[in-house]
Amino acid sequence: QVQLVASGGGSVQAGGSLRLSCAASGLTFTAYNMGWFRQAPGKEREFVAAITRGSSFTGYSNSVKGRFTISRDNAKNTVYLQMSSLKPEDTAAYYCGGFKWSSTNWGRREEARNYDYWGQGTEVTVSS
Repeated sequence: QVQLVASGGGSVQAGGSLRLSCAASGLTFTAYNMGWFRQAPGKEREFVAAITRGSSFTGYSNSVKGRFTISRDNAKNTVYLQMSSLKPEDTAAYYCGGFKWSSTNWGRREEARNYDYWGQGTEVTVSS
């Protein structure tokens, strides 16, 4: 049984930082690219960041580029999202997801439908 357990969310003032974690179990972690998405109330889930299985490549949405950093520790089966310079518009539920690596699917990392597994979400609230 595959589980992705996200943690690290909370409330922070604008300009602050948070680090999200997503611990994976029940899958061969090194076979999966991993990503983070977010969903604000009344909005669709949107791509935030992704990382390839061996950390060779990362990708970010324009809205977080330069402020967020995705990383992973394959020895711990965990992917991280370091969020800095947080803004009120970053307020959302954050979800981690995994999609199995192939030679052709990295280009589809921003599409939620391509992800095989999802975590339960962790809430981030940024106040002004």
